[in-house]
Amino acid sequence: MLRRFSINFAVFSMFLDAVLTLLALLTAVAIRPVLPPLPYLRPLDDVRLPVHIYLMVPLLWVSVFLILSIYDPRRIYKAVDEFQWVTLGVGLAVLCLAGLLYFSFRSFSRWLFITFAFIDLSFLLGWRGVARLVWRLSRAPAARRRVLIVGAGEVGTRIGQMVREHAWTGLELVGYLDDDRTKAENGLPILGTLDQVREVVERYQVEEVVIALPRRAYERLNRLVATLHELPVHARVVPDYFALALYRAAVEEFAGIPMIDLRAPALNDFQRLVKRLFDLVVGGLLTLLLLPLMGVIALAVKLDSPGPVLFRQQRVGENGRLFTMYKFRSMVANAEELRERVIEVDEEGHIIHKKPDDPRVTRVGRFIRRYSLDELPQLFNVLKGDMSLVGPRPELPWLVEKYEPWQRKRFTVPQGITGWWQVNGRSDKPMHLHTEEDLFYIQNYSFWLDLFILWKTIWVVLRGRGAY
Repeated sequence: MLRRFSINFAVFSMFLDAVLTLLALLTAVAIRPVLPPLPYLRPLDDVRLPVHIYLMVPLLWVSVFLILSIYDPRRIYKAVDEFQWVTLGVGLAVLCLAGLLYFSFRSFSRWLFITFAFIDLSFLLGWRGVARLVWRLSRAPAARRRVLIVGAGEVGTRIGQMVREHAWTGLELVGYLDDDRTKAENGLPILGTLDQVREVVERYQVEEVVIALPRRAYERLNRLVATLHELPVHARVVPDYFALALYRAAVEEFAGIPMIDLRAPALNDFQRLVKRLFDLVVGGLLTLLLLPLMGVIALAVKLDSPGPVLFRQQRVGENGRLFTMYKFRSMVANAEELRERVIEVDEEGHIIHKKPDDPRVTRVGRFIRRYSLDELPQLFNVLKGDMSLVGPRPELPWLVEKYEPWQRKRFTVPQGITGWWQVNGRSDKPMHLHTEEDLFYIQNYSFWLDLFILWKTIWVVLRGRGAY
């Protein structure tokens, strides 16, 4: 049986993708004559394609998948990642095929083209789903590997939690070594001090040792590693850079030297490209569709109270960059001057700058705020690239100055019109609790999560709960 993450399996996947893509094309050709006719499409009794089409399509599919690294096991380890990449790969391959057919074979049936795309996507996702099910059902119990963690601090406990979560791989956490024995009071299995590493390894028959010491204890590292080299164990070191990293850390090559980037971007280049294309396409369509409504709102704002229709305000965007955000004015013209009168501080010293009975809000402003209509001009910010449709809410600079360092991690992705916080409470939650929701979004980002948030935003806005 092929090993799942081997070179042979990657070659097998390429071959099977090519065969199934060809089979999908042959199936689409076979069923095209019996498909129901569509408006403006003439019925076909017989479908014949040139031989070079049957050769070109499988080759094109495999080439696109190789370019996107879909056969790289690191990219498709999780099922959701694999299905997402395969879907994007098929979509890109379909676009490439459409371009090639435009220059070589324009008489290709459009109904046939659409049918082929859906059949092919079903085949390629289907065999991968079946393969994962077979692996899960037939997987033999993994060989047990006993793990000892040196250091029971923040990094060590995080590693221990990861070991427990991956127990299905055969990992078994034996315990920790730490010179601070009081940590055992927190329920951690402290087996001894760092100087007892040899004794503990031999007593518990440890096979894997993970060194997760804080930076202040790195002077102990050389002696500890020297001891481990004398024992039949695998030793791994986890550098304590988590506290230094803004969002995530990544190993990269700099001038031929491997180094740790403490400010690696939260989104990779491909995710950023897909997100930007989605913003441009969907944001552009929404802007065109909502222009009449925006005209009506602009007129209502102008007639309701003196002042400009649009409210322009500096906000903090991705990586701390300042930009001008647009909204329909929902407050009196001198609202900024009256800000100090409405700001409150809760029992814990956190600033509360939004409340439902804000006297600065106008009559029209109260309505458009309730249904988030005042946010519509931010579609122009999306088209400009200052914001995204989905992401953490861009914050006011004077509030950011009061942020704790960990809260600044919310600026590692493009800021959005809507986001995870907005669909899980909106203004019902005070400012100082927003960041945890934003970090959840960043840490779990995917294109499908963006779609889910947009869909949920519709129902949250219609209910009008938590917006003021």
